[in-house]
Amino acid sequence: MRFNFLLFFLFITSFAAQAQLSDLARLDFTFIPNKGSDVEYTRSRFLVNYPVKLKKEGQYLFLGVDYSNVHLRFKDDELPFDRELLNDFKLLDFTIGFTKPLENGWRLGVRLQPGISTNNAAKHLSTEDVVFSGDLVFIKKFERDLEKPSRLIVGLSYSQNRGYVFPLPFISYYKKFRPDWSFNIGIPKSNLQYHLAEKHRFKLYTQLDGFTSNIQNGALVNGNEYAEIINMSLINGGLQYEYHFTDHLQLDLRAAYNFSLNNKLKDGSNNTLLTIDNDSRSYFRAVLRFKI
Repeated sequence: MRFNFLLFFLFITSFAAQAQLSDLARLDFTFIPNKGSDVEYTRSRFLVNYPVKLKKEGQYLFLGVDYSNVHLRFKDDELPFDRELLNDFKLLDFTIGFTKPLENGWRLGVRLQPGISTNNAAKHLSTEDVVFSGDLVFIKKFERDLEKPSRLIVGLSYSQNRGYVFPLPFISYYKKFRPDWSFNIGIPKSNLQYHLAEKHRFKLYTQLDGFTSNIQNGALVNGNEYAEIINMSLINGGLQYEYHFTDHLQLDLRAAYNFSLNNKLKDGSNNTLLTIDNDSRSYFRAVLRFKI
């Protein structure tokens, strides 16, 4: 029972741009075409996680590695910067997490993610490539009605390598209100889920997504300024289809509409030097996960 609750915790303390920690391994591919914009975006991602039971009752440690390669393809040959410096980015996070039970049925979850985020244009990494992410959440599961379970999560999430480089509230309220229907309302992700059959599920969802990276040695912009940071942030919503091969192997396919999409080059003080035109409204994602 306690181990099952750990798995529940690992699943719900995920962030849209972050890995779901119930996943022991995951392959993830995201594609935003350059239709109606100056840039095409692809992201390939791989991660592994491993939970460790600690000696004290109900306490667990989890360790993981999350690697992404982000590729940008610029359509406009006359953009005022060197495109070769900004077409390939590498993001690597090391995950250290901890969870323990609290009083009155609450549970504490803490996750720290030191890592790097860089275009790797130089021969060596620098301190500017180092990034940090972290989450602090409190979780409460309600089981008064076993046929309509619910749970509440409140906390704070921060990351230097996602699209929103400032602390975000983490709020999530989940409820199963019918045998085949459930919803999750919160920040940074909300959804409405329908269980069509044992192996087939559909979700309508909205989420925040994106990435931020250091630009080694800077990129000359407009001939007189150097961009040291690239930031992409988006808000989208769409349909997700899930196919469950087994209890542990699952395929997710997503098609979404981008309500907001920003690509910005910034200086070392986080001032915007250039906003790259991006009116692409299409978002596609495929995820193959092996989970607990």
